[in-house]
This record gives sequence, structure tokens and C-alpha cells, in this order.
Amino acid sequence: MKIWFDMDGTLADLYAVENWLDKLRAYDASPYADAVPMLHLSALARVLNRLTRQGYEIGIVSWLSKTSTPEYDTAVTAAKMKWLARHMPSVKWNAVRIVPYGTPKSQVAEIGTHDILFDDEEKNIVEWEEAGGWAFSPSEIMSFLRSI
Repeated sequence: MKIWFDMDGTLADLYAVENWLDKLRAYDASPYADAVPMLHLSALARVLNRLTRQGYEIGIVSWLSKTSTPEYDTAVTAAKMKWLARHMPSVKWNAVRIVPYGTPKSQVAEIGTHDILFDDEEKNIVEWEEAGGWAFSPSEIMSFLRSI
């Protein structure tokens, strides 16, 4: 079984960064680097490391900015990778897929039956479940993962 996480609005509080939207529209990738964690990430890392030892695969599937250029995509990807390395250094991700905005996440992740996605976007949750997976909001991350 695979467990996937969105980043923006799920793990990282991008939307709490001051002037985040103006910055993204100006091709400034700093909000992705400056976002604060949305939950206690050391506790999450401990749970993810336990699940990895039990055979679960752990991944990130996150969108690039809606406003995009190839250079900006590179900067956003680098900022997201740096954020993960800084905030969750002990987690060994099986896959990190940072893809164009709007890409169906179930296709990127090539989900199997009962693969899990945590995402703050309702349309992503619906799309994932229609593809055969299980999807949950960010508020359910810790309680669900601790129940496995």
C-alpha cells in the first residue's frame, strides 16, 4: 500500500505566508520555502518511519504553481524539495512527484486499490476516490495513520 501527501495546504501552510498569492504571480518561489508546517512533523515522521518499516511506501504528489514558466517550475521544485529536507529529514520518501498544476494526482501516483492520499483540495479527494483509492483531509492525517 502507498500513502501519498499533498504539500501546499496539507503539510505546508503556504496560504499563511504573507502575500503568498502576489508572490506566486510574480514568479517568486519563496512562499514554498517559507511555509510553516501544518502539523507536528517530527511526530508525523516517527509514524511514517514506522509504516515504512512495516512495508508501506510513502510519497509526495504536489502541484507546481498555477502561474508557471520552466524556470519558475525549477525554482518551485527546488523550494519544495528543500522544505521537505528541512522539515522532515528522517523520512525516506519512495517518490516525490511535483507536477504541473491540475494534473490528476491518481494518474501521477499510478494508484492501486486502497492507496491513500491526504490532500486539502476536495476535487483531488474526489478524483482519487473515483480512481479506486482512499482520500482524506489533512485534519485526519495523524489519527488515520496511527490507526494503521
